[in-house]
Amino acid sequence: MVSCPSTNSNEVDQSSFWDSGGIHWDQHRIGWAIAGACTLVTVIISSISVLKHCRNYTNPTQQRQILRILYMPPVYAIISFISYRFFRQYTYYSLIEVVYEAITMSAFLLLLIDYVAESASGHNVDNAISRKAKSKLLFPAYFMYTLKWSVLQYVIIRPVVSIVGIICQAAGVLCESQGFDARYANVYLESIDFVSISVALYGLLLFYDLTREELRGKRPLAKFLSIKLIVMFTFYQSFVFTALEGRVIKPTQYWTETNIADGLNALAICIEMILFSCLMFWAYTPNEYKRRAGEPPTSIGKPLWDSINYSDFAVEIVGSVRFFMDYFRGKPTAHGHGHLATEDGERHGLVDFGTAFGVENGRYSPARTRQLNGPPI
Repeated sequence: MVSCPSTNSNEVDQSSFWDSGGIHWDQHRIGWAIAGACTLVTVIISSISVLKHCRNYTNPTQQRQILRILYMPPVYAIISFISYRFFRQYTYYSLIEVVYEAITMSAFLLLLIDYVAESASGHNVDNAISRKAKSKLLFPAYFMYTLKWSVLQYVIIRPVVSIVGIICQAAGVLCESQGFDARYANVYLESIDFVSISVALYGLLLFYDLTREELRGKRPLAKFLSIKLIVMFTFYQSFVFTALEGRVIKPTQYWTETNIADGLNALAICIEMILFSCLMFWAYTPNEYKRRAGEPPTSIGKPLWDSINYSDFAVEIVGSVRFFMDYFRGKPTAHGHGHLATEDGERHGLVDFGTAFGVENGRYSPARTRQLNGPPI
């Protein structure tokens, strides 16, 4: 690979926001002030939402995932503000920023899984989902393990891609400004990321399609859009600003056209995160988890620790990997029945959610569950 051409100007503006003679309100400083103010508003809105969940931490399994999702707007806003301020190192910050997208998507999947499990006796979603249609899956394994891995793999691949990207940027061979030039590392890393995130989104959409009846009342579409619209906006506006380089966006004494495009993208993200923090405040309302009358507010420390303790991700990843190892080695416990066998010996491919969970007429039937699901994995 050849080294990338420089995207930074040889002349560097060394002045700070506060000069000895006061503030000189040029375009860069105006953008600086707007980005900082918008970031502050985003942090305040998200902090209020997080605090309300922390003080009403009545369902830790679900709310730890919600807190992780609520962190997305402030994380994006803060990193974008820093990348605007230190625009010559924009690529490093952008590679760090997208890592949190993988965390958010995985948290959203685990949240949806718990929503479905909440409506089932025993809070076990695996048996319910395994009875749903699996014809859309790429691999003929149990649905839950395939679905979990399809999303959780992004938690592994995205950080690795970012780390490799940072190393390539430092070595001068990443070269995002050259697009998909095969001489540089960017095209290969972008291709890996595209495949990985496509698989993750496929898993999320498939899960929603198969469980939309069970997710009624939880506003899953609003929750999903509040995450995905962030990803879409940041991706497409970056593409637009890049396309405008050399056409509408022209270089100045201190900033190249790439510097300006990166700065505009960072500024736009800071502004947009106000809207997305408000959307998430509504979509992930803490009113769903209000504590009972007379109960004291829950502590803040435990919810915050739960939200940054990613051991549950590790457990899900290890469990999925272990299952597939057993599956490909041909262990009987890793191979499902494929169809539901009824008492008269006939086989049927589809059953409703209540039957899959062993819930009949609103009541749980352990015998029915054992009959339908057979021995546990």
